[in-house]
Amino acid sequence: MGTYELPRNVKGEGRILFIFTAKSLIYTVIAAGIGLLFYFIFSAIGLTMVGIIIVAAFALLGFIVGTVKMPELGKFEFSKKTGGENIDDIIKRAVLFKTKGKKIYVYKEGKNND
Repeated sequence: MGTYELPRNVKGEGRILFIFTAKSLIYTVIAAGIGLLFYFIFSAIGLTMVGIIIVAAFALLGFIVGTVKMPELGKFEFSKKTGGENIDDIIKRAVLFKTKGKKIYVYKEGKNND
């Protein structure tokens, strides 16, 4: 009798705690760390609850940036060009664009036509 391999669903095995990928966990921790600075400032003046809400908001924002892809909406030109890409990649490209003097170099592969 022959042996057969059964296909397995391995899609979620790279996730930590079922919702975090490694990248989204890193972004969440970094954003929560930034929120902790605000927590310490607000807790020093007696507004601890406001500080906790800010930490949670920053952590949620970090999770969204690390996980969600840009939706492709037909109404907006921006979303037509970036639809389906990760939000963190779009942010990185925008920062590089601003720091490099607003120049984009396009390289075309193939033969050189001089």
